[in-house]
Amino acid sequence: MKPTAYIVLIIGIVFMISCEQKDQKSESMRKDLNAEEILGNPDYLAISYGGYRRETRDIQPTVDELKEDLKILYAMKIRILRTYNVRLPHASNVLKAIKELKDENPEFEMYVMLGAWIDCKNAWTDLPLNHYEESVYNEAEIERAVELAQLYPDIVKVIAVGNEAMVKWATAYFVQPNIILKWVNHLQHLKQNGDLDENLWVTSSDNFASWGGGGAEYHVPELNELIEAVDFLSIHTYPMHDTHYNPVFWGVSPKETDLSNVQKMDQIMKRSLNYAVSQYDSVMNYMKSLKIDKPVHIGETGWASISSGYYGLNGSKATDEYKQALYYRKMREWTNENNIACFYFEAFDEPWKDAQNPRGSENFFGLFTVDGQAKYALWDLVDQGLFEGLERGGKPITKTYRGNVKNLLLDVVMPPELREVVVNH
Repeated sequence: MKPTAYIVLIIGIVFMISCEQKDQKSESMRKDLNAEEILGNPDYLAISYGGYRRETRDIQPTVDELKEDLKILYAMKIRILRTYNVRLPHASNVLKAIKELKDENPEFEMYVMLGAWIDCKNAWTDLPLNHYEESVYNEAEIERAVELAQLYPDIVKVIAVGNEAMVKWATAYFVQPNIILKWVNHLQHLKQNGDLDENLWVTSSDNFASWGGGGAEYHVPELNELIEAVDFLSIHTYPMHDTHYNPVFWGVSPKETDLSNVQKMDQIMKRSLNYAVSQYDSVMNYMKSLKIDKPVHIGETGWASISSGYYGLNGSKATDEYKQALYYRKMREWTNENNIACFYFEAFDEPWKDAQNPRGSENFFGLFTVDGQAKYALWDLVDQGLFEGLERGGKPITKTYRGNVKNLLLDVVMPPELREVVVNH
């Protein structure tokens, strides 16, 4: 090769490498990714977020309070939030708060799966429920979700039509799959017409059974059409609830009696994760039986830290911060390893959810307390200094139990003996 040609070749190679590095750098600096790029990406952790701090939703979090929470979540590497309805000001205020934080700091990055609440006819009234017809308010709910997606296309990356709106135990409001299908098709049509971003993903977020993982009563043609119509399936799984309702996996097995308490608990919570995985797999298997291939992500799963009812000391003995932490860590590890998005439920305790029962489990699914104390699942993040300089309600982010593990363990109770282990991967 002539020297001149060799030099030209070297310059060309250097130029190509330089261009490739610039492209990679440009890609890493992007702050407007789409749903396909963020869902299931371990660098984009997801969480369910309400942020209500009072015993009633009549008192909405202010934009400043929302920004306070968003900074805390951002510090713990959360990049995707899930909201539940657009009837109340909450979701629009969350989007406004994110926009303001992005304007203040171009490095700030947060996306939203925007929920649109769906009800059956006469839901939440004294009139007879009709689960085969829909509420007159659904259309306006979808319209508001569309408006917000159009207003914040750089933030809203998913619209979820309904929350546990098809599962039959949601007796106060559930609908048939054809109603969810109607609105999913409507949103997909808007995408095709250019009225919504073509990269916006549409789904419904529902119990695993509603997505075909349950009994034959859910296996109807309209569900199959819905699975075909959505961009991905968003499923819910709650082993904690089944420590009471279906405790086949819950307790100390005969083979574990000689283990230390720490080892026993680890095995019990491993089975709890396996139970959730089995429900995830049941949806995957049903979808594959239809010859359909779509992403399946976890729209909700979580573990309460307190319960005065079915899951507490006088029930299945499931709820405390230690078990919550084990479940959270195992679930995050499994979903990250398998590129599954997990909208973990939830960010902060919300006392409005069971306001009549201050120690009801629904009030205590948060990873943070209402006053901003990090529960045991996040103590290591406090130790790493990730929350330094951040506050909630004027209080710094500190550990529950003042960081004393011995005091925390005093509230941990071993579950009952388990005669037979059914779920054991």
